[in-house]
Amino acid sequence: MMNLPNLLTLFRIFVIPVLVLVYFLKIDTMVYHVPLKNILLCSLFAFAGITDYFDGYLARKLKVSSPFGAFLDPVADKLVVAVALVIIAVSQPHSAIITLCTIVIICREITISALREWMASLGRRNSVAVSWIGKWKTTFQMGAIGCLLFESDFIGLPIFLIGEVGLIIASALTLYSMIDYLLLAYHSEKKHQSENR
Repeated sequence: MMNLPNLLTLFRIFVIPVLVLVYFLKIDTMVYHVPLKNILLCSLFAFAGITDYFDGYLARKLKVSSPFGAFLDPVADKLVVAVALVIIAVSQPHSAIITLCTIVIICREITISALREWMASLGRRNSVAVSWIGKWKTTFQMGAIGCLLFESDFIGLPIFLIGEVGLIIASALTLYSMIDYLLLAYHSEKKHQSENR
């Protein structure tokens, strides 16, 4: 079903090829000592993040939540984050920290997505519902990626360093939340088996 929230989610997916295109374009223009390419990449990612907020808000406000939207929204989020992280890792090939954090975050997203699908197939999707840890992880992740895409120092602030620290925190929360979700799923399965004996 196509409605405004779902269109915003689809638009977020369409931002992905634009991000990749901008990354590969040769843009040498500087704006206040900041590469225009970095500004564009950061702006596109920030715009995707804003649409993520508004599609959920509008779906609740307009009462047009749908199974399609519930499926598409997290998929769009994970695709945008994964592509942005790969762009950052490729542009910083000598940064072991960024490479390791990228691997951790992408592997976690794949694992938890598969776990949620498995639990949903068993009719126990709520057993691995989004927790406050997951929300904090997302907050640090989005902020860190925005800083790393911007890359350059701004008004005396070491934006890239702030992004690296944020990404490390996001990765730690990522691992913690993954363990938390796996334990929730394990206990749910164990309880289900004991009830069916």
